[in-house]
Amino acid sequence: MESSYQSVYEASCREPERFWLQAAAAVDWDVAPRQALDDSAAPLYRWFPDGMLNTSVNALDRHVAAGRGDATALVYDSAMLGTRRSYSYAELLREVELFAGVLAARGIGRGDRVVIYLPMVPEAIVAMLATARLGAVHSVVFGGFAPRELAARIDDARPAAIVTCSGGIEPSRRIEYLPAVAEALALAGHRVSDVIVKARAGFQHTVDEYRGSQAAGTAHADSTAHAVQWHDWDRLAAEAEPAGPVSVAATDPLYILYTSGTTGAPKGVVRDNGSHAVALAWSMKHIYDVGPGDVMFTASDVGWVVGHSYIVYGPLLAGATTVLYEGKPVGTPDAGAFWRVVQDHKVNVLFTAPTALRAIRRADPEGALVKDYDISSLRTLFAAGERLDPETCQWAGAALGVPVIDHWWQTETGWAIAANPVGLEQLPLKPGSPSVPVPGYQVMVLDGAGEPVPAGVEGNIVIKLPLPPGTLATLWGNDERFIQSYLAIFDGYYTTGDSGYLDEDGYLFVMGRTDDVINVSGHRLSTGAMEQAVAMHPSVAECAVIGVADPLKGQRPSGYVVLKQGADIGEAQLRQELVALVRSHIGPVADFKDVQVVQALPKTRSGKILRKTMRQMADGDEYSVPSTIEDPSVLEDLLRVLRP
Repeated sequence: MESSYQSVYEASCREPERFWLQAAAAVDWDVAPRQALDDSAAPLYRWFPDGMLNTSVNALDRHVAAGRGDATALVYDSAMLGTRRSYSYAELLREVELFAGVLAARGIGRGDRVVIYLPMVPEAIVAMLATARLGAVHSVVFGGFAPRELAARIDDARPAAIVTCSGGIEPSRRIEYLPAVAEALALAGHRVSDVIVKARAGFQHTVDEYRGSQAAGTAHADSTAHAVQWHDWDRLAAEAEPAGPVSVAATDPLYILYTSGTTGAPKGVVRDNGSHAVALAWSMKHIYDVGPGDVMFTASDVGWVVGHSYIVYGPLLAGATTVLYEGKPVGTPDAGAFWRVVQDHKVNVLFTAPTALRAIRRADPEGALVKDYDISSLRTLFAAGERLDPETCQWAGAALGVPVIDHWWQTETGWAIAANPVGLEQLPLKPGSPSVPVPGYQVMVLDGAGEPVPAGVEGNIVIKLPLPPGTLATLWGNDERFIQSYLAIFDGYYTTGDSGYLDEDGYLFVMGRTDDVINVSGHRLSTGAMEQAVAMHPSVAECAVIGVADPLKGQRPSGYVVLKQGADIGEAQLRQELVALVRSHIGPVADFKDVQVVQALPKTRSGKILRKTMRQMADGDEYSVPSTIEDPSVLEDLLRVLRP
């Protein structure tokens, strides 16, 4: 039976230009586009090439002009400080206008770059929107990144200014940002003129310590050391004049967001203004079913793509309320932290990572803490960032009593590739699947030779070109690397780097990165499928299965599990039961025999398990500790297990 989703999806594939021009009507344009797609430089495609707009106007001004200035735009909830603050659309607009004036007074304008190195504080959102207001380009770097990583991004983006603060707050420590910024400036070859610092109480270092200091980049250290001007945010704001919006081309860049590159050099994903606004506005209505008056709590970080899209831009483009949460899913103070936020701010839609749900489940296996809060406002829980295993999905659904919707996307795409589009039509849920391709994404599964595979057969997940609006336009300053990294592997397709399959109903199953497919005695097997089986065990909170080198079989699967709090099972019994589970669900061919219980799995700050690093450690290969790792000490404990 043809559905609302099906008809919309087919229209997006059949007449993409017409489809996206109609979608563009949800955005306020200074010059409305007449052309949807520019394919003159294919495979580099651009959307709405003749349109002009300003993203901050669409996020703020237009809602105030429509009489919704008193509606709540932003709620800041800091579990770390025990403080909360709300901003109406009119109040947030005033903050953004003023800080845009601060940046303009420092000479920043259309096309200039601004690096934002901030934790989860309102100033991060203000700085992003203020940069966009001037037609400048922001590049948010996760607060607390090591100086060398920050320096690499400074050298690539070549910013005119850095916006930062005194530091970030973790449950067990405070992280001083200013020494890290100063060191990054000394390491970088690019000269940065201005550093603007928002003061936070309780930190050792202040902006006054750095005034007049010399910072020499390595490229010019011997000859032309230059003075970086360090400024106090509040002092500059007290003297600034509010700045109006600058109209930019739809194809002008809005932001650069760096993601890890296989060569070690970070890749600067470029998102443009026009197609980004159109895609996010469409997604808010049709995927998340969020609009004016709704409250969305995205438990991520502004330094990640999820934070860009669905803490900052998406909810504000939709005229909704966004919750900025400075805290953790557990430990601030307990595993009921998210449910407390839902209750206190009457959250309608919660978006978090599966790794957060697994952490909550591990600490509160029965979901007892949910009962301490009134979460009746919650309609839907969305998850993305890692595979949502069926066990965690079913646990969350039972604990919360709402649909739990997995959806799949990447830093590069900026919004969902596959999802259950509840704003269009809530389709039946299939645990283990992020549901169906989103309108605009023509998803296919190919074998190694580039030929489509039958339903149910695993292969390379690709997207037919052109990619829809909102996806990456290119990599910053490097079109060739963009083409070679994503477009050259399969002609006419964007390569996601993930493997999986489409079932007979058109549902997508993403089993893991293509390098997580292992070869056991000539059989290609998915470690993701094995993880799915292991996660079914009632004592397992989370797990990782990797392929380790084996002289006889090429590779053999090896499992690492974290137990739920209070789990009472011997390791020998657990191993026997897990081997039986994998044998039952995958078959004897998996040859799954190795299981180790560990205290924690190594993860990035965004929740991705570092499987590649684990493989390198297990095989005795050289490995480097990724800059994105959440807790480096986990690797030290794991090394004793991987190399006994």
